[in-house]
Amino acid sequence: MPAPLLLVVSGLAMYGGAGLATWLFPYAGPGGTAWLRTLVGAVALVAWRRPWRERWPRRRLALAVVFGAALAVMNTAFYVAIDHLPLGAAVAVEFTGPVAVAAATGRGWRERLAIVPAALGVLLLADVAVDRLDHHDAVVGLTAVGVAATAWAAYILLGRRVAVGGPDAASGVTTLAVAMSCGALLSAPPFAADAVRGLAAAPQPGVAALAAVGVGVLSSVVPYALDQVVLRRVGTATYSVLLALLPATAALVGVVVLRQSPRLVEVVGLACVTVAIVLAGRPRG
Repeated sequence: MPAPLLLVVSGLAMYGGAGLATWLFPYAGPGGTAWLRTLVGAVALVAWRRPWRERWPRRRLALAVVFGAALAVMNTAFYVAIDHLPLGAAVAVEFTGPVAVAAATGRGWRERLAIVPAALGVLLLADVAVDRLDHHDAVVGLTAVGVAATAWAAYILLGRRVAVGGPDAASGVTTLAVAMSCGALLSAPPFAADAVRGLAAAPQPGVAALAAVGVGVLSSVVPYALDQVVLRRVGTATYSVLLALLPATAALVGVVVLRQSPRLVEVVGLACVTVAIVLAGRPRG
């Protein structure tokens, strides 16, 4: 399957899962829902990859722990953000993380120039968020999405090391399984109890539990496993170009699943962020 199609599948799964996750927010809260997502993803990946069959040198295990911490922070902060911001706007602002990585690590003028449309897009989307929401939602949402963007930048840098650190893509997915298990353990103390109580208090606990499984599979297992395939198959520049497909995917999910119709200024802001990603990731001739 071509890499662009893999990333489209990844984006549809991830943001479809995010739309489903908002249904759990009233019961488990954003943090509890993020923990359930990480837990389900960890269980599924561990059952699939059975990481105990492989050797775990100290360096590989340390990388998995740090990678898992970045995953936990990214997921939790993103769920807090979409609890206060429209999905499309939150995803577009979060993309400052990948753009910053491309600009900081790039060596050409395109990577540096990408900061301009990225900043413009973020300002437009942030202004819409402040205008549409009350002050509390705007402040909490934008702060959370800023944390998520930083964690996403760490995810890209660490994910690339995981993807190319083994003999094949399957090895990267195995490291991902351990990383997600570490993330679930690290985020359990503040969120696990609320998540369990929330599921039990839901009007239909069985349906809520199935929704949590769906969120974990759609938002963690499918996209992160595909990321390991794509990150190993293509270079960083091409991967940055492919990431431009995701904001449009998130906006589509927001319109279809969450009934969040974007304004014209949001479309312009989204286009600016997309241009920034294409500029930052375009291979130099």
